[in-house]
Amino acid sequence: MSSSNSLQLESNQEFSVKTILAPLLAVVIGMMMVILDNTIVNVAVPNLQEYFGSSLQLIQWTITGYTLALSAVIPLAGWMIDKFGAKRIFLISIALFTLGSILCALASTPEQLIWFRITQGIGGGMISPIGITLIFKMAPEDKRGAVMSVLGIPMLLAPVIGPVLSGWLIEVASWHWIFLINLPIGIVAFIVGAKYLPVLERQKTPALDILGMILAPIAFAMLAFGVSEGGTDWGSARTLTGLIVGGAALLLFVIVELLHKQPLLELRVFRSSDFTRSIITTWIAQVALFGSILMIPLYLQNVRGFTPLESGLTTLPMEICAVIFMPLGGRLFDKLGIRPIALTGLSLITVALFSLSMIELDTPVPWMMVPIGLLGAGMGFCMMSLNTHVLKSAPKRLVSRVTPLTSASQQVVMSFAIAGLTGYLASRVNFHMSEAGGRSSNALHNLSQAYGSTFLLIAIIAAAGTLLSIILREPRPEMNHELEGDTSEQGSL
Repeated sequence: MSSSNSLQLESNQEFSVKTILAPLLAVVIGMMMVILDNTIVNVAVPNLQEYFGSSLQLIQWTITGYTLALSAVIPLAGWMIDKFGAKRIFLISIALFTLGSILCALASTPEQLIWFRITQGIGGGMISPIGITLIFKMAPEDKRGAVMSVLGIPMLLAPVIGPVLSGWLIEVASWHWIFLINLPIGIVAFIVGAKYLPVLERQKTPALDILGMILAPIAFAMLAFGVSEGGTDWGSARTLTGLIVGGAALLLFVIVELLHKQPLLELRVFRSSDFTRSIITTWIAQVALFGSILMIPLYLQNVRGFTPLESGLTTLPMEICAVIFMPLGGRLFDKLGIRPIALTGLSLITVALFSLSMIELDTPVPWMMVPIGLLGAGMGFCMMSLNTHVLKSAPKRLVSRVTPLTSASQQVVMSFAIAGLTGYLASRVNFHMSEAGGRSSNALHNLSQAYGSTFLLIAIIAAAGTLLSIILREPRPEMNHELEGDTSEQGSL
């Protein structure tokens, strides 16, 4: 590839905000669009069911099919980057996602809607891992924390904004607009990306890992399906089928990847204790993140009786504090490293969740907004710094393979968090109701107690992450060099 049409990105290259602002904008818009779609359809399920005259079980596949498609294609992102180039695949993914959105709006049957949602998922699955790879490679090493923190904005804001936006669009227009809104957003992301995203120098195209390409989609899609079904009934045939098939495929996939000279996902990075510690801490933080984003709106709407708009306004401090503290955390990460940032951020999250677990029915709304804002501050402070640290802990040449690995695992972690916490909440509701002798007079009080117990569980998980953050450290260069040599030797063509 000639130097005229490729961008060589070295750590000593001259860096300016102008250089990276437009590429960042393209990636943030693309990620925001995809993550919004993860949540925006949930609110519309009753409307879709009524419009199509369909059963809830069938309409739920508009969500399940999208999630399965996302999970299936994420592991392929690294190989696609090496084969076709990050910019090209990013733009194709944006175009496919936008096309799928238009088709969803035009669907005339629930079956068509499900297939078009799968098309959306196939396009959307690669946007986040490829976008993160592009920006990580563009940013100089001493500015990566500050630059990568911007990518955390859609991760934190989209799940909160999605239900509110969906409810508003359905109220003022129709369900079609939850998909049509992606058309102008997708066009802007494509145009900005086509003009400003750099053409990175590609790695040598690895040999095709055929078994990995078969097993990875099966493993991640079936695990995501099994766990999502477990939110309703962990003992159902669908849940067990998903978990057993997904677990068996994952085990075979791990064996194949460790034996293959050019694996689809480079699992050998787990030989680095720095990488392993950092990604486990990140998973714990993500459980706290997804759990909180799920439970707070549910509490406000189911217990306090808030509308989606009122719920969105009440959680506004979370978004504001996240946006304020995210760049601060990124800049301090560049100067201080990961340990103080992760320790501070996860401590704030833990304190906020413990506070939320003690909320009563008569707690004033302003007092509720304080821990919600504190939660946003903690998430903004440490979430993207942890993700950046994970990428820094991997050898440079494997970054394009590590981002699909982290994105795929995040999809599974998100599914586990949602299904597990939903199941735990249901069990606590039953417990408190049986304790009250089945009397409905205190139903709201029992429900509030169940949510309090669930917030307490999330707080304990966050506290475990806080303790684990104490042993985080900056990655050792010698380990990265050793991994570089090991993978280069095994994968030489």
